[in-house]
Amino acid sequence: MLTVEAAQRAVMERVGPLPLRSRPLGEVFGCVLGEDVLADLDQPPFDKSQVDGFAVRAADLRGDDRWLMLGEEIAAGRPPTRPLGPREAAAIMTGAPLPPGADAVVMIEKTQRVEGRVLVAAEGVRPGQNYLARGREIRAGEAVLRPGGRLNAAAIGLLASVGRTEVVVVPRPRVVVVPTGDELVEPDRVPGPGQIRNSNAAMLRALVLGGGADAEALPIAPDEPGPLAEVLGRGLAADVLLITGGVSAGTRDLVPGTLERLGVAPVFHKVRLRPGKPLWFGVGPPRSEAPGALVFGLPGNPVSGIVGFLLFVRPALDALAARTGGGPPITAHRLLRPCSHVGDRPTYHPARLVEAGDGPALELLDWAGSSDLRTVAGADGFAILPEGEHTFEPGEIVNFLPLG
Repeated sequence: MLTVEAAQRAVMERVGPLPLRSRPLGEVFGCVLGEDVLADLDQPPFDKSQVDGFAVRAADLRGDDRWLMLGEEIAAGRPPTRPLGPREAAAIMTGAPLPPGADAVVMIEKTQRVEGRVLVAAEGVRPGQNYLARGREIRAGEAVLRPGGRLNAAAIGLLASVGRTEVVVVPRPRVVVVPTGDELVEPDRVPGPGQIRNSNAAMLRALVLGGGADAEALPIAPDEPGPLAEVLGRGLAADVLLITGGVSAGTRDLVPGTLERLGVAPVFHKVRLRPGKPLWFGVGPPRSEAPGALVFGLPGNPVSGIVGFLLFVRPALDALAARTGGGPPITAHRLLRPCSHVGDRPTYHPARLVEAGDGPALELLDWAGSSDLRTVAGADGFAILPEGEHTFEPGEIVNFLPLG
């Protein structure tokens, strides 16, 4: 049985960034850019007013006479019709282009408009005031984004501003979730005798989306070799296949054998942790334009699935998407209260962070085991308690695996 660290290495040794793809802007948020992006135009593409006011010649306002004749009115989106004349002011709106000859804009609050003339109350009007010169932000042909950066909302807006409607990126991984088990019914059904609702598919889909990947949940696969193989075969077309249930040692735990018959190469089965020991991992057969799917068989108990996802799946998604990170974001915190722990494996115990004087401390939560979603729903993550027999005093430091 592998330790958590050895199992993590076994996964990450088999993961690399997905091939670059061109994607529309609506699909690239959070993706890593795969090309240089050049500006097609100067930005702004004209001398652009930053305020509502009047476009003027600064030289006309150097003396005592601060009255100017009122010329045309220039709205945003409408170019001026003529150059600005001597001792003339053009009413201008924020975002509108300056007329030729103007070299400053006076804010409307510093002016008075009287019968076709404008009195400029502001002193010290200087060239360049209150407008952006053409190309001040970006020059045509300049690289505005380089490969390797992660695209946030501002970067996507920048792409649109330089005329791009799609861009080459490392695409978001595509993940398929397959819940298995004859005992499962969909959430909108009332369970019959011996049945439970399928909570894992919705839960894992949320974890996948939070991990920056696309998620699709397939229908429940029954514990029958033929139908199970059909559903799992569909899932192998994805970048990652997440299977819940069917990976323990029971006579109806058919997932490992079915995967191997579908050409999935097993890497490990069982990890030294609680909850989540039966976790299975393998790599599917190569696809036409990408490596084989990463296949994770997660235990059917939902808390086991969460722990397995955070420790193994989430780092793999980051690696597929070329996002740096190197593993789960383990932190260390002091315990709020004393506790005793006995275990033959490291235990991931639900906990929440609470303010305790000089910083956050970990409060361990009472829980009923690996099916207790209610407790985990109120947790911030999992305190990692080492194997063996330990008595912890308040203030002792333990590692913590956050849910988010």
